[in-house]
Parts: sequence; structure tokens; C-alpha cells
Amino acid sequence: MLFNSIDFAIFLPSVFILYWFVTNKNLRLQNLLIVAASYLFYGWWDTRFLSLILFSSLVDYFIGLGLLRQENQTKRKILLWTSIVINLGFLGFFKYYNFFLDNFVVAFSFFGTEIRANSLNVILPVGISFYTFQTLSYSIDVYKRKLEPTKDFLAFSAFVSFFPQLVAGPIERSTHLLPQFYTKRTFDYSKAVDGMRQILWGLFKKIVIADNCAEYANQIFNNSADYSGSTLALGALFFTFQIYGDFSGYSDIAIGTSRLFGFDLMRNFNFPYFSRDIAEFWRRWHISLSTWFRDYLYVPLGGSRCGTWMKVRNTFIIFIVSGFWHGANWTFIVWGALNAIYFLPLLLTNNNRNNLEIVALGKLLPNFKEFFSILLTFTFTVFAWIFFRADNIGHALSYIGEIFSKSLFSIPEIRPRDLILIIIVFVSVEWLGREGHYAIERFEIKWNRMYRWALYFLILTSIFIFSGKEQQFIYFQF
Repeated sequence: MLFNSIDFAIFLPSVFILYWFVTNKNLRLQNLLIVAASYLFYGWWDTRFLSLILFSSLVDYFIGLGLLRQENQTKRKILLWTSIVINLGFLGFFKYYNFFLDNFVVAFSFFGTEIRANSLNVILPVGISFYTFQTLSYSIDVYKRKLEPTKDFLAFSAFVSFFPQLVAGPIERSTHLLPQFYTKRTFDYSKAVDGMRQILWGLFKKIVIADNCAEYANQIFNNSADYSGSTLALGALFFTFQIYGDFSGYSDIAIGTSRLFGFDLMRNFNFPYFSRDIAEFWRRWHISLSTWFRDYLYVPLGGSRCGTWMKVRNTFIIFIVSGFWHGANWTFIVWGALNAIYFLPLLLTNNNRNNLEIVALGKLLPNFKEFFSILLTFTFTVFAWIFFRADNIGHALSYIGEIFSKSLFSIPEIRPRDLILIIIVFVSVEWLGREGHYAIERFEIKWNRMYRWALYFLILTSIFIFSGKEQQFIYFQF
């Protein structure tokens, strides 16, 4: 079920009414409703994969109970690795089986040995990368004794399948979200209004920005051999705003929806395109995944508290694994490695934590140094996104090669002036609202009621007038 669909427009208020007016006096009934609604939400796409969510929930629930009763460290490690192997095993089969098989065949062919192997027509379950990591965080946190394992399977099932963030995050930590299912929720009008406001902005980012940019990005990338370097550069720029509007828009809708039901999800985006260096960008982009890899992979490997070569190794591991998490294609691995190359100079010179504050805090405009740093970081990011979007490495290299040809200085064949103007307005609003959790949050404080409602009406009207062709959320494929 898509957030930007008629189905969800009926589903959400129906669940909201049942939640606050029918089951509001009983916590277990509320949690049961959340589980039922979440399974309906997910099953709307394909009911066959509901069993995967249930199985994943059962595995980690019972492993948690086993860790509660077990004090022997060796047996605790066996339980933990059982969770890791089962969860990553399912993820690996559905997401990477054909990738490894094809590359295995190619590797042997390179040495003159032909191997016949049949790939499988494996359907990737929507959101498997997200809820797999979410359940893994529970087992790992219980193993490290950061969290008391739950005996309430209903609450745990609600935590794993919570529909606002089930298929594309944020990837919640068990220490943050699970305890919220133990506590009685009471309706908070101000929280609900704030949630609706964030949903509205998320829909704008998805429907107006992402879907419109997707039309031109797809046209240019899918027919890149037919266009000049200037048009290809424009295509990369459109994809840059497409993926941000699409993914951060989803996160806004997910966080806003959760607030309607009395839950707080972690922030997933913090205006990443206003970053002054790549390290800051990765503190602001897909925060739930970046911090997951930091806490559960980078730090256990030694993090940056080790020798120079270990720092280099750990940095490449974290970025390459992050790239591979996105999909079974070498383009994602190169994208991850490229970001590692961007990041390393900052790490090795101890400048990776220079920009922790909001850029130009309390000011209307950045100074020249900040502006130049933002522009340079944005340019590097756009370049890296070419590998992320390309069909394969060859496609990416030919795309980049044409950009850096003399045709870069020609007039683009595609010039959607209305969309470019909309992007400029969008970036301006994001800049003005960069001190909030989302762009229009602080307008509640700064503007009076008439101006605020005028803004909401304008956004809503823009969604209907400038809506692009409906596109599936990009991160559904991951």
C-alpha cells in the first residue's frame, strides 16, 4: 500500500478512528490493532511474504527469551549468531542469490571454465532490508544487555511490523521504539497536528518534487546515449532531487503518521544537501541506517580508535557494506567506495567532526566559505549518485564520460522550466526551515494562523496541480 494512494487515504483514517475511539481504553487491543493494520498494510502488496515478517518476529522473540535465561557466554553467542545467520540468510537469499550466482559464473569463465547455473526468479519482498535490521538490533541489544528482553509477543510483533515505517524506515532501534508499545498512549492534539503538517510536507516532496524529477531523470538515464553532456548533468541533478524528495518524503510521512498514533520515530533526514563536507552529509542522510552501521559494525571493528590502516579499512568496510545493502549491483558498491574515498581525507586529518552545528545558524544566508563548501559537497554528491542510478558500471562510466566532454557546454535538449522553478522554491523553503525537524515545522512558531493556513493551502493546491506521474517509492526496492 502506497502512502500516496487512495487506498492509504481510506486506510489511515479508518485505523485512526478504531485506534482512538474503539481500542483506546485497552493497551493490548491497541497493539493488536496495530499488528492487524500493519499486516493488512504489508499484505496489500503481496500476502505471500507476511509469513516472513511473522517468522522473523518469532525467531528474534524466542532468541530474546533464550538470552534472558542463559548466562553462559558461549551459549549466548550461539543464540546471537543464530539470529544473525537466519535473518541475514533470508535477506541474502531474496536479495543477493542471483547476484552471487552470476558473479560466480563470470569468475570461473574468466579462468576458462564454463559453469552452467540457473538463476532463480526470486521476488524481493518489500522492506526486507529494513525490518531485518530492525529485528537484528533487538537481538544484539539484548545480547549486550542494553535492553531487557520482552515477554509480550504482541508488543514485539507491533514493533517489528509497525506499518508507518515497515517498508522503508526509519530503521528503529528496539531500545527506542519497543518500550513505546508498553506504555498507554493518550491522544495529544498538538502532536497530531504536527504529524499532519509533516505528512503534508512529505507528500509534497514525494508527489511534486520526486515524481516530477523522476520523469525527466528516467528519460535521460534510460536514453543517455542520445543526449549531450549538459542534458546528462541535468539528469543527474534531477535524480539527486528525486531520491531526496522520494526517500525523505517517505520518512516525513512515516514519522508524521506515527505521531498520529502517539509514537515518536527517530529522525531520518536533516537537510543533507546543505552539508559542508561529506562527513556532515552522512550525519544528515538516512540517519537510521548510518547510525545502525556505525553502532553494530563500525564500532565493533574498532571504529576510528585504532591505527591509520585500520581506520582506512573500517571506513571502506562501512561504506561498501552500506552500498551493498542498497542492492545487488556493482554500481551500489562503487557508490559506497566512492563515498569512502570522499570521507577518508576528513577522517585522516581529524576534520570529520568540524561541522556539527546547523549551517549559518540564526542567519538568513551563509558566508562565502560556507556557500562554497555546500556547493562543493553537493557537486561530489551528485557525481556519486550517477553510479547509484546507472544500470551498470559501463553505463555510469559512459554517462560520466559524456558529461566531461565538450557537449557539457551546449544547451540542454531538455529544459523543464516549471520544474526547475519548483525546485528553486523547494530548496528555498528547505533552507528557511533548516533549523526545524522538517522544513515547515517552525512556521508554526514564526507565522500567525492566517499565514500558516495560507501556506498549507498553497502546498495542498500545489500537490494537486503539479503532481507528477505516480512512481513507486525508490527505497521499496531495497
